[in-house]
Amino acid sequence: MTDRAELIDRAELTDRAELIDQLRALEDLKSAVAGAQARITVAFDAAQRSAESDLGVPVAEQGRGVGAQIALARRESPARGSRLLGLAKALVTEMPRTLAALDTGQLNEWRATLLVKETACLAAEDRCAVDEELAADTGIFDGAGDRAIIAAALTAAYRRDPRSVTQRASHAATERHVSLRPAPDTMTYLTALLPVAQGVAVHAALSRHADTLRPAGDTRSRGQIMADALVERTTGTPAGICGVEVQLVMTDRTLFQGDSEPARLPGYGIVPAGWARTMLAGNHQAGQHRDLKVWLRRLFTAPGSGELVGVDSRARFFPAGLRRFIQARDDTCRTPYCDAPIRHFDHIVPRHGGGPTSLSNGAGLCEACNHTKELNGWAARTGMGRRHVFDIRTPTGHRYQSTAPPLPGAHPKATDEPGIDLPGAQLAGASQSGGHRRWLRAQAKALKYGRAIELRTRLNAA
Repeated sequence: MTDRAELIDRAELTDRAELIDQLRALEDLKSAVAGAQARITVAFDAAQRSAESDLGVPVAEQGRGVGAQIALARRESPARGSRLLGLAKALVTEMPRTLAALDTGQLNEWRATLLVKETACLAAEDRCAVDEELAADTGIFDGAGDRAIIAAALTAAYRRDPRSVTQRASHAATERHVSLRPAPDTMTYLTALLPVAQGVAVHAALSRHADTLRPAGDTRSRGQIMADALVERTTGTPAGICGVEVQLVMTDRTLFQGDSEPARLPGYGIVPAGWARTMLAGNHQAGQHRDLKVWLRRLFTAPGSGELVGVDSRARFFPAGLRRFIQARDDTCRTPYCDAPIRHFDHIVPRHGGGPTSLSNGAGLCEACNHTKELNGWAARTGMGRRHVFDIRTPTGHRYQSTAPPLPGAHPKATDEPGIDLPGAQLAGASQSGGHRRWLRAQAKALKYGRAIELRTRLNAA
């Protein structure tokens, strides 16, 4: 594979047919690797359960944490690791024909996942029968798209056990929920999983509203009207601002001097500096003025490393200052490859193990990762690094390192070496002169009381 890559880099493969053949061969290889990973995953799960059985672990608790270990090994999130474990078990133990198709490249991992997902409600013997009926390794799905594969699996599953398929459809309504995830360019995807009748009704109501306003001369597009109506009807205000705290993290230069260093919005990610300033100063969008209450809280970082070392103690919204500090430092769950929101503020070294309740021994974790960390065989300890670091050890002895993400303004080549003061690094006390603090307070007061014009004038002058 390395030799082939070098040939391609040197442009020695110029025949177009040869290049397409290589793409197809690599795709087949990816499918075969996925099949091998499934077998290895099942073997590891069996070995883990056997070892725990020898230790006297109850059957109901055996195998906990296996999905998390698989996720770390495959550089995936813990939730994805659990799904990969379930996929592997289904393929190896109940769907051998689908696994054979994966081995030969007649199915890729995603389409094998679709077959497993659409037969999940069946008993083991019925799932095996559907696997035999569809026989993906015979090429029955050659040229078929995702929808065709889903339809075939659903039809076969319903023939085998219509009652289970019907019960699955009824149970799906209990899984309705609303989720939010980042989208490019400071946008978000607000997604609602609803029963089909309710989902169609919501969409129809928004559509009728848009169809009423457009003929009346509204210049917004149909999609814009529907989106604005959804926000207004949900929050009760046209602009959608309903008393939710938005914790923008940025440097003072970005806020007051027009610097281009981007800001960070917890729960979303990196946002442009100009967008952050406009958001705080008051945004005139679609003729609507957003009257925001703005509070400033200073965060102090160490010279060189960018390590967060202090925060203003005048907590206004949350009395737990240490939690606020960890939230600002960690942003999302600190488990490698997990981007879930922080739900638990965890002791890295547990309290029962002598770990102190301190900043260095604290980390933000999601609920699932915190529970996994407490399983037998898992351990964590603090470490040394440019920013806050701790090490995770799994039951197999593998180690993974978690480093706090850089704050806005941190230099990409920051070091811990003494005497190096990179641009933007500020330390509480020494670098905060009385005059600078007074200047910050004056700027904060102007921003707090909505003096947007004055703020923009100072930014232009800078």
